[in-house]
Amino acid sequence: MKTAAQKPLTIGLVARRAGVGVETVRFYERQGLIEEPPRRPSGYREYDDEVVARLRFIRRAKELGFTLKEIKELLSLRRDPSTPAADVKRRAEVKIAEIETKIRRLQKMKKALEELTSACRGHATSAECSLLHALDHQEGQP
Repeated sequence: MKTAAQKPLTIGLVARRAGVGVETVRFYERQGLIEEPPRRPSGYREYDDEVVARLRFIRRAKELGFTLKEIKELLSLRRDPSTPAADVKRRAEVKIAEIETKIRRLQKMKKALEELTSACRGHATSAECSLLHALDHQEGQP
């Protein structure tokens, strides 16, 4: 909320302070993650400092792997001071499990690629490349 001493912020200033782009601010407005602010008679949006804090929250949550849908849910929990911390913790634990699954999948991908790379002599032509042949043929298929 804007106080009398607080000067409204432009979208560019909000974006800079939050460490995001102007288009990101507009995108989050369209997604309902931040409210579209009132406009001056000139048509410019008037933001307050709370939007900067909210954008920083969204940015940090994205860096931790939360989707925009999940962030919207977290923001909803954040708004309700009676929300049990256990609800937030449970969501973080689910995210940790998802990240661990992704890590295992990435490790399998890395191992498979290392095996393909080690089988490649590197001095043959691309027509003779075992790595390219492996990518052309699905396992168990000719």
